[in-house]
Amino acid sequence: MTERHTKNTNEQGVGRRRFLNRLWLILGGVVLVELVWVAISFLRPRKPPVNNEGAGEVVTAGPVSDFEMGTVTAFQRGKFYLVRRAEGGFLAISRKCTHLGCTVPWVEEEKKFICPCHASSFDMNGSVVNAPAPRALDLFPVSIENNVVSVNTGKTVRRNTFLPEQAVFPKKR
Repeated sequence: MTERHTKNTNEQGVGRRRFLNRLWLILGGVVLVELVWVAISFLRPRKPPVNNEGAGEVVTAGPVSDFEMGTVTAFQRGKFYLVRRAEGGFLAISRKCTHLGCTVPWVEEEKKFICPCHASSFDMNGSVVNAPAPRALDLFPVSIENNVVSVNTGKTVRRNTFLPEQAVFPKKR
């Protein structure tokens, strides 16, 4: 009887051991598959945001007379600043820093756009004043028809610095 009892215990032990070994192999395989999935997800390019309010459309800013010379007006819809230069020309400047894409606020006291992430600063025309930003803030095309200013936020104009011909002036009557 003791011989039979020992034999059953050994068979059960081998069965348990085999079961636990298989369980560890299965769990290890699951962990490996999960690690590969995380690595692929990390390396895959990001998808552009689906719902970007105001992006990709023509935003009507308003009549030319609403914007004083030498001012900057922020537009939530479209995510841009409308700059009315001292000479009367208009620029629609993107709010996205060219360094790492942080939102750049207009600081009225300093008359600059100052990035809160890495302290890049830009003048009223969007040109780099202090690095690390590699180039000027991007522009959106501005059009003025019937003395109404419109901005096309669907087309971004990359630039290195401000050029006077980038400003759009109202037509003289």
